[in-house]
Amino acid sequence: MTDENQKVSHALATLEHIVKSVVEKPDEVQIDIQTSDSETTLAVKVGDGDMGRVIGRRGRIANAIRTVTRAAAVRDGVAVSVEFID
Repeated sequence: MTDENQKVSHALATLEHIVKSVVEKPDEVQIDIQTSDSETTLAVKVGDGDMGRVIGRRGRIANAIRTVTRAAAVRDGVAVSVEFID
């Protein structure tokens, strides 16, 4: 586990579990960690056709995923944002 992964281990594990549970192709889920001074961004990429499942109607699922991931990041002591990349 790299140093960046250790800083957000709970948030990363939580995000990965939720996203893989929602999509049809869990093997194609990729999460990239981008770190700046004030915040860490977790960029989520999913397989073809799965983005709609992750976003949900009116973005409700995406917002719920962001909320739960931020709550898990509190345990890591860092500020985290989640981006869904098409």
